[in-house]
Amino acid sequence: MIPTKTLSLILCFAFAVFAQDQRPAAANPTNPTFPPPPASTVSGVVEQELSFVEKNVLALANAMPEDKYNFTPDSLSIEGSNYKGVRPFGMQVIHIAGANYLYWSGVLGEPIPAGILGPNPSKSFESKDASIKLLTDSFALGQRAVATLTAENLLDLLPVRQTKQTRLFLTTFPLIHAYDIYGQMVEYLRMNGKIPPASAPRTAEPPRQ
Repeated sequence: MIPTKTLSLILCFAFAVFAQDQRPAAANPTNPTFPPPPASTVSGVVEQELSFVEKNVLALANAMPEDKYNFTPDSLSIEGSNYKGVRPFGMQVIHIAGANYLYWSGVLGEPIPAGILGPNPSKSFESKDASIKLLTDSFALGQRAVATLTAENLLDLLPVRQTKQTRLFLTTFPLIHAYDIYGQMVEYLRMNGKIPPASAPRTAEPPRQ
């Protein structure tokens, strides 16, 4: 019997593919709103989602000024809020990278770089450049992990920490997690007067001759 969690993920992907096939035509084909048509393989479908998440998360990480990388909403003392103990912006970047390495290394059977997991990662990753490089490298690892997916092996069980998970779960859960943290980082950026790149007004393209 297929585990409920795995079945739910399969159904989510099936719905995403169906929804893309049912979408209306884009009003402006030179500036499409929707992602490209779904790929014809399991790895291709997940790779499209990975590339979309990677693009938005990296753009957001680059958009925050380096002097704000240790910003937390707690510093604003917003009345009625409770941000005590939340991660600074830069630590959110490292946190996404760490989770990426944790799950995608499990798919590939590769070691996780030292000093990136846990509540106190290595100080060598604290600068903006270092944390963004770590994040970029973690997504490159994800591209290789996703490339291993096939219709035949997506339910294979692979070891991760003290348990086992399906190859499908290990390749897709980091995307869910990254977008969860991305939503928090969006608010950090807006609290510093910046517009997330994904929400910035688009420059109109000149008409074709």
